[in-house]
Amino acid sequence: MNILAVETSCDETSASVLDNDIVLSNIISSQISHNKFGGVVPELASREHLKNISAIVSKSLDSSSKQLKDIDVIAATCEPGLIGSLLIGMNFAKSLAFTLNVPFIPVNHIQAHLYSNFLNGQKPEFPFIGLIVSGGHTLLIHVEDFFRHKIIGYTLDDAAGEAFDKTAKLLGLGYPGGHHIDRLAKAGDRNYHKFPLTIVKESKYNFSFSGIKTSVLYYLRKINFENVKTDSLSSVSGGVSANSRLQEKFEKLTASGYKVYFPKSEYASDNAAMIGLTGYLKYIHTKDKSEFNLQSLNYLAKPRLDYDNF
Repeated sequence: MNILAVETSCDETSASVLDNDIVLSNIISSQISHNKFGGVVPELASREHLKNISAIVSKSLDSSSKQLKDIDVIAATCEPGLIGSLLIGMNFAKSLAFTLNVPFIPVNHIQAHLYSNFLNGQKPEFPFIGLIVSGGHTLLIHVEDFFRHKIIGYTLDDAAGEAFDKTAKLLGLGYPGGHHIDRLAKAGDRNYHKFPLTIVKESKYNFSFSGIKTSVLYYLRKINFENVKTDSLSSVSGGVSANSRLQEKFEKLTASGYKVYFPKSEYASDNAAMIGLTGYLKYIHTKDKSEFNLQSLNYLAKPRLDYDNF
């Protein structure tokens, strides 16, 4: 089965072609125009997706040595994310599916991060605990099987990625902030200053990062921010999973017999390969394939993740 996938949930335009669960191509175009604003401007993101998506899909097909006539299924991110950005990718993908008369599979962006570890050739065993640290989301998930999972913890305010970005902005490091802080922290002294670690008393599985950001606001010197934040994030996926300090902490668990999985760096941030894999898994694990017919599809993009219906 050849799957063409499209991802446009935020500020990356990405397209990927997979042969079942094997990635043949994964093209990602990141929008640098947002850097001067210190964050993503939704309207600008939508325009960039509209300008780039056709070329990115064509490049992905060329890189995979496939043509549109070879595609059996088309998948696209449909939630959560920026509404305008989501609609560009979803409508582009649906139009292709209609033209080719192939099934269209709507994919939850956060679920795709959850399954991105399966792109490594790794096969995490069920059940497992998944930690998703991606952009505006920090989630702890108990996964029983494919598409049988439950959120057991989430951030009550800022997500880990947001805290990185906001702190980097305070320090004048630029956007996105995570890789800047990661790079500088490697040469810093992690014991130079200790920022408070927020403990959520109501639930030991929830997170809070707004306090760290506020502490940095009142201490604008060389900081050990990264060390504190990853202490509270003790399979991991999402853009922040590429953070070296976070990986170091989780790898220490292997000495106690835990198996820890990280996605490859190219699959950690927003990308279409994880959308294609999740679309493939959704298709093969869904008995009633008729729900993927365009005639019966009435799917509306949502602005955020519904924690009660994931």
